[in-house]
Amino acid sequence: MIIQSINILLILVLAPSIAFSSNVTDQQALFSVKASITVDPYGILSSWNDSIHVCLWKGITCSRRQQRVTALDLSSQHLGGTLSPRIGNLSFLKLLDLHENNFHGSIPSEIGRLLFQLQYLSVANNSFEAGFPTDLSNCVGLKYISMYGNDLEGKLPSEFASWSQLVTLHLGNNHFTGPIPSSIGNISSLRVLDLSSNNLVGGIPLEIAHHNKLEDLKLGLNNLEGMVPGPLYNISSLHTIDISSNKLAGTLPADLCLTLPELRGFSAGGNRFSGPLPSSLANASSLVKFSVWGNHITGPVLVNFRCLSHLENLNLGRNPLGDAQKDLTFFDSLVNCTHLRRLALDQTGIRGELPNSITNLSTTLEVLDLRGNQIYGIIPREIGKLLSLTLLILEHNLLTGSVPESVGYLSKLNILILGGNNISGLIPTSISNCTQLLDLSLENNRLRGSMPTELFNMSSLQILSLSNNKLEGVVPEQVRGLSPQCISLLLDRNLLTGPLPSNIGSLRHLNHLSVANNKLTGHIPATLGDCVMLEVLYMEGNLFEGKIPSSFEALKSLRFLDLSSNNLSENIPIFFEGFPLLEFLNLSNNKLEGEVPRERLFSNISAFSAVGNEGLCGGIRSLHLPACQVKESRNKRKTFLLIVILLVLVPLGILLACLVFTFCRRPKSKQLDDPATILHDNQYLRLSYQDLLLATDNFSPNNLLGKGRYGSVYKGVLKSSEQIVAVKVLDVELHGANKSFLAECETLRNIRHRNIIKIITACSSTDYKGNEFKALVFEFMANGSLDNWLHPSPCSYQGKDRNLTLLQRLNISIDVALGIDHLHHHSHGSIIHSDIKPSNILLDGEFVARVGDFGLAKFFLDTENHISRTQTNFTSVHGTVGYVPPEYGMCAEMSAEGDVYSYGIFLLEMFSGKRPTDIILMDSGNNLHDYVRKALPERVMDIVDPRILLDQEYRSFTVNHSRATMEECLASIFEVGILCSEETPRKRIDMSVAVKQLHAARDKLLCCKRQSL
Repeated sequence: MIIQSINILLILVLAPSIAFSSNVTDQQALFSVKASITVDPYGILSSWNDSIHVCLWKGITCSRRQQRVTALDLSSQHLGGTLSPRIGNLSFLKLLDLHENNFHGSIPSEIGRLLFQLQYLSVANNSFEAGFPTDLSNCVGLKYISMYGNDLEGKLPSEFASWSQLVTLHLGNNHFTGPIPSSIGNISSLRVLDLSSNNLVGGIPLEIAHHNKLEDLKLGLNNLEGMVPGPLYNISSLHTIDISSNKLAGTLPADLCLTLPELRGFSAGGNRFSGPLPSSLANASSLVKFSVWGNHITGPVLVNFRCLSHLENLNLGRNPLGDAQKDLTFFDSLVNCTHLRRLALDQTGIRGELPNSITNLSTTLEVLDLRGNQIYGIIPREIGKLLSLTLLILEHNLLTGSVPESVGYLSKLNILILGGNNISGLIPTSISNCTQLLDLSLENNRLRGSMPTELFNMSSLQILSLSNNKLEGVVPEQVRGLSPQCISLLLDRNLLTGPLPSNIGSLRHLNHLSVANNKLTGHIPATLGDCVMLEVLYMEGNLFEGKIPSSFEALKSLRFLDLSSNNLSENIPIFFEGFPLLEFLNLSNNKLEGEVPRERLFSNISAFSAVGNEGLCGGIRSLHLPACQVKESRNKRKTFLLIVILLVLVPLGILLACLVFTFCRRPKSKQLDDPATILHDNQYLRLSYQDLLLATDNFSPNNLLGKGRYGSVYKGVLKSSEQIVAVKVLDVELHGANKSFLAECETLRNIRHRNIIKIITACSSTDYKGNEFKALVFEFMANGSLDNWLHPSPCSYQGKDRNLTLLQRLNISIDVALGIDHLHHHSHGSIIHSDIKPSNILLDGEFVARVGDFGLAKFFLDTENHISRTQTNFTSVHGTVGYVPPEYGMCAEMSAEGDVYSYGIFLLEMFSGKRPTDIILMDSGNNLHDYVRKALPERVMDIVDPRILLDQEYRSFTVNHSRATMEECLASIFEVGILCSEETPRKRIDMSVAVKQLHAARDKLLCCKRQSL
């Protein structure tokens, strides 16, 4: 008894020292974690110091008795850096949550030391690289693993048996390759399996069907092939199956919805399934989403949807569902689907008369897409009852009758496409009541009469297509009333007469203008030269006369220009030689005269046409035109110029050559000449010209993603790894292209950040003709340029909503701010981007933003803890009009404050929807900064992008919560943009401050969202 008492006493005395020793171990490990974190915008780690107990540090939870660290939660703090291997020393850790940060490098294998303790591991939405951590299988107590949204690659782990308690496994949106291991079937407790958006190949293992508790299975967006194992359809607990966008084949079992009684979501679009729709679909009473678009499923549609009261999304598009019989009787049963929001039956070949019952579909219906079928009859008069419609597409059918007046009741309509039918009658003026309409396409019908002037007062309209009808009269002067954001105006193949209004030049964002094959007269308006964003201009087949306007010299973005079959006269403008993007120029069948230019476009007989102009001469030999007569005065002028060259310019040329020779003999840093030395690390692939030629299918136009200042960007697939990439091919003949190439190489070599575009490699070689070839290879961004989302063009519409929600815009803005902040304060020295704008912001598949295009970047190298102003300067100071800070125009040095200004304008554009060069701003004499500042705070809702207010997310925020709170949130976002874009550099806030204020705005927004749910 005495001995036992002594032992208890010893334990009581020694326990504090043992606990203290254990705390020291945890504390040292956490200090190591802190040291590896280089970016902490919210100061979350400032509490990690010796002055307070480790269990009181932010993000730390300790056990009560032993005071050991059991949880480390640093989620959504935008921390940057690497994860220290010492994390494995936290031997009592149960929870590690680092999701929504900017960690990079590999996930340390030392996590495997946590053995039986670790239960929850989330590193989702970071930039971790390398492979799956090899020793993680040692952590046999894991119940939750999420590595979603990183840059992990290599094979999936081959042994899953050790995780006998695992419930959730999220490995989607990475770069994993190879097959799905069959051992994954050994986890009997698994409920959620997400392997979507990778590069997995092979078939779906039969062993997955062993998971008899599985609820969510997501394997979409891979390269899986073969048949779906039949037993998989017998997992009665399944709620969600997503196997879309693979190469899977076979048929869908008839009893699909009987063996899966809990099924709520089934997505199998973009595969090779065949056979009929499952007959049991009529019994899926819990079904919310059923999507099988883009397969070979055959019809007719015999399903009775009457019992599917929860159905919200039905997408059967792009399947051969039609047959000789009438196939639209199933519409009557869809009336009972009172929660239906999206109905897509496009390009199915279904045949029959458009039923009147379509007007009795759910009033919640937002999307109705029936394009590309054999539907006949008239559009029901009561179509206006579908008050929630935002998208109505009935194009390429056999519809007759007229456009119902009740269309004007669809006040929420964004897109109305009725082209390619036999619709006749007048265009109803009631369409102008659809004040949120962005796209109105009525082309290829039999519409008659004049164009209602009311259409041209629709300030929201971005696309107006009335081509190939029987419209008469003149193009109204009210054309300038269209939205300043109007990008496509198509009036060709009608019976229009009179002159083209001169004020058409006010549509300065026009991308595509076609008035071809009408009876228009007079001169081509010189104001068209103000439409500097024009890429396609078709004016052929009219009665235009006079000369080609000299103002066309400003249209440097033109890709296609057709002025043929008019009465144009005088010379072919020489400035067409300097149009870098022009692919085809048609000037045939006019009255042009004089010499035909020979350079660039005019040296390629297949790129232009000038036949039928009897007064032309000269040009390249293949044109077979007569030689131009040389006038005596011209000979005298040449003689005089020759004398000047011999007496003046030749000596100067010799002197210049000496200077160049002397400069070239000076020693240079090889880094500035050879990108191979810049990207010398083994982490970068070595790719040849042939590799990139194969990857892009010979740089096929079908793979062209876009064109920029110094070159073109193509989508490619590297044959060696099947990795999808973006290949930026530089036009080496353009002045500044080589410097841009070197600047991007040097900049991106030094940067590793979740919000900075990742460079894969560079290629500096020669093509097969011996010409210089330079290219940069980047990670592929599935959602492309932010500019295409803020200001979508007609070709960007692919049957999906191109709008960004309020929360998405705010997340993207924070991402961009974090990327710029990293450039300014957390890279090797300070890097000035100097061209921040939406077209240089790229979005991945999850809408995470990355800053790209570092062709104008400038370095301020960090030497001995101070910023050196004698830095490497790759290019002269210039940027993009509207985003360039005012001090640059007064020869000020490039600076971080200049980037802040550009970001401020970018932020104002994000939430106002207006470019800084918007015509409304120019006409009012304001810039974007002043336009927003004058509206704050009382009129904030007047300047918000209307497409934000249209969005369902915004409406859900405001229905059940105070509108004033939302206005306050938006005002605070605009205020950040105002503070960043102050005219005086010293008044602008730092990017780190902008990040904090935007984060506060997002917290307020999320709080508002939670309260509205």
